[in-house]
Amino acid sequence: MSESKPEEKKPEEKKPEPKDNLVETKHKVVIGGQEVAYTVIAGTMVLKEETPDREKESEGEKPKASFFFVAYTKDGVEDKTKRPLTFSFNGGPGSSSVWLHLGLLGPRRVVMGDAGALLPPPYGLTDNEFSLLDVTDLVFIDPVSTGYSRPVEGQKAKEFHDFKKDIESVGDFIRLFTTRYGRWLSPKFLIGESYGTTRAAGLSGYLQERHGLYLNGLMLVSAVLDFSTLEFEPGNDLPYVLFLPTYAATARYHGKIRSRRPLKAFLAEVEKFALGEYAAALSKGAALGKRQQALLAEKLARYTGLRRAYIEQTNLRPVIYRFCKELLRDRRRTVGRLDSRFLGMDRDAAGEFCESDPSMDAIMGPYTAALYDYVRNELKFESDLPYEILNPKVWPWSYADHQNRYVNVAETLRHAMCVNPHLKVHVANGYYDLATPYLATEYTFNRLELEPELRGNVSMSYYEAGHMMYLHRPSLERLKGELAKFIRGAIPPERQP
Repeated sequence: MSESKPEEKKPEEKKPEPKDNLVETKHKVVIGGQEVAYTVIAGTMVLKEETPDREKESEGEKPKASFFFVAYTKDGVEDKTKRPLTFSFNGGPGSSSVWLHLGLLGPRRVVMGDAGALLPPPYGLTDNEFSLLDVTDLVFIDPVSTGYSRPVEGQKAKEFHDFKKDIESVGDFIRLFTTRYGRWLSPKFLIGESYGTTRAAGLSGYLQERHGLYLNGLMLVSAVLDFSTLEFEPGNDLPYVLFLPTYAATARYHGKIRSRRPLKAFLAEVEKFALGEYAAALSKGAALGKRQQALLAEKLARYTGLRRAYIEQTNLRPVIYRFCKELLRDRRRTVGRLDSRFLGMDRDAAGEFCESDPSMDAIMGPYTAALYDYVRNELKFESDLPYEILNPKVWPWSYADHQNRYVNVAETLRHAMCVNPHLKVHVANGYYDLATPYLATEYTFNRLELEPELRGNVSMSYYEAGHMMYLHRPSLERLKGELAKFIRGAIPPERQP
């Protein structure tokens, strides 16, 4: 009998490394009456990390994520050092960049109508005459697990769903893009919305400290840097004070309170009460006398449009989610959180909370349809993956670096501005934004403790709309003007185009 030979082990087949998948197209658009020719690069870029090779005592590179992005560059620019470059992202966490991309900044924007005049499906796209492309090149970034961005095989998505890792991965992509496309000497800006402003403030420090990449400016749309201003938790009375003017603006908009004064003057009155008498009363807690409680409940009812008895039942502390349900309960309507101009309908008008946010419901369909059509048919990038507009699977989002305390990146921004005293910041606020109220933003920036010579680096603008104020066409037009002025003002004279 012949002895059987042991089977020889076949060498493991090395899996091909993920590769970039980029598509380039050419387009034209009219912005501010002037034709702008531009090039778009859309697709995925593989982000790698350095890994030590112990056997060879050297460094290797290991792919970790495939980032989807859309980059717009104006044609005919000979000197890139005089052409600003702006990186854009939204928030969530878990949101793609679609909102700023197709709502405010890009050369194409969604057609959907506005509060009280929404259009029916299937919606559409139109040229954006208010695009920022005439002033700056634009790069829209989808963080991992949003859009078409994914971890590569062998990497866990959960590792990217983390406050710190998110900043690092997006920052590393910005460094890679800046290097690949030769833009280190271009004036550079970040623009973020909502949690994207948290990310932007974090990036202002990370890009400086890790990559030596100094920015000219940050544009923060509906900002949140200090989460203590937004978290309605027992023992934290700050949000009740800071949300009050937005409650008042909302009640006034829907006719629940009467005021003949202009909105700005009316809100100044509410702010004074909120930061003064109301804040002082809440700080007293149970020491506040019954007569004082009654007087305060009467004033809060006058400013919020809520019933006095209801105010008293909340211990003078109406929570945002209850407010959205309670304000128009008598009409069987709810108001939006992202934009309180929008109205919703629940099955049960007696419930405590809204079934959903009507302002989010209004925008999800139009932006989703527009994005899918635009990327495949106009930008020619094809993928059968779902484009994750707003991915709930990133939760629970890890804030491990902030255990037992509120997330606060205001200090990161302050330090970045001290290290780079040329760094400027512009904040856009919506009066009807119940997600990141404008008074909470003012409160945060008033406590940055900047040196006097740096305080002028911060500017703010205000709009009679909500979280995504560009849904409101007059606000879109004015916001474009504010951002264009900000960018030009943040560029040194010798680098002006």
